[in-house]
Amino acid sequence: MKKMLLFALFCIAITPKLVAQTNEEDAIKQTINNLFTGMKQGDSTIARLAFADNCIMQTISTKTGTATIKTASIKEFINFIGTADKEKFDERIVFTKILIDGPLAVVWTDYKFYVDNKFSHCGVNSFQLVKGDAGWKIVYLIDTRRKEGCG
Repeated sequence: MKKMLLFALFCIAITPKLVAQTNEEDAIKQTINNLFTGMKQGDSTIARLAFADNCIMQTISTKTGTATIKTASIKEFINFIGTADKEKFDERIVFTKILIDGPLAVVWTDYKFYVDNKFSHCGVNSFQLVKGDAGWKIVYLIDTRRKEGCG
């Protein structure tokens, strides 16, 4: 009986923390999904809402056999989304890992990228988000890109 009472007290104590964690994860996922919804719909307004003002956006290229990092302008990226009306960009992601410590979150997503429903490439996104007055915003995004090993 004592063990059951201790177990019940443990469950009561931990449940609010688990619910809060789940709510934060849902809010983080929504921020990231807004980015990809905006890309798919060609809606730069939706996509822009996912980013903090001074977000850093980078990609790792291995075309030469050596990893190089390229930095992209968020402003140019958002403008591209809004003017890319001829092609449909569809980045299909899988949330692999979400880590949260207060106002900081790290998110790892595998993805496959399609242009006009034709496979283009795959890779991994690594997001850093910060929670402020306007909710969760992406402050850093880096990705890998490849055409092989996309399973």
